[in-house]
Amino acid sequence: MEQRVTLITIGVADLARSRAFYEHLGWRGQEVDETVFFQAGALALVLWGRDKLAADVGVTNGACDFSGIALAHNVRPRDEVEEIINLAREAGGFVTSEPAMTFYGGYAGYFRDSDGNPWEIAHNPGFALRADGSLVLPDFNAGPNRT
Repeated sequence: MEQRVTLITIGVADLARSRAFYEHLGWRGQEVDETVFFQAGALALVLWGRDKLAADVGVTNGACDFSGIALAHNVRPRDEVEEIINLAREAGGFVTSEPAMTFYGGYAGYFRDSDGNPWEIAHNPGFALRADGSLVLPDFNAGPNRT
């Protein structure tokens, strides 16, 4: 597994309120499928409904050990998803969601590290990774999911 984080997803109670907060700070986001993406240097900050994030991670929303934040590590080839999930399992991590096809046309799984922090390992054909591993968000307004 390359040493990098590509996305930090924050589970929020009110997407519109959270987006307005970050935009008031001067950030500019793009919304697609009830998810707001902010390019943040070499990675992306993502706002998503807390219930949806908990379900995606494979935990119960409101559980005292779920912070509402998930880290993501995107990979180039799809088969790296299973390789990294298995490495995490071998290292003592707890797999909360086995690798599977996603609603966005990718392939992903989740594990929790030894302190319970959730990591998504994902292959997303719509997100470009530069040679240095930095993530480049697409222009969501240019495609068919325009919002």
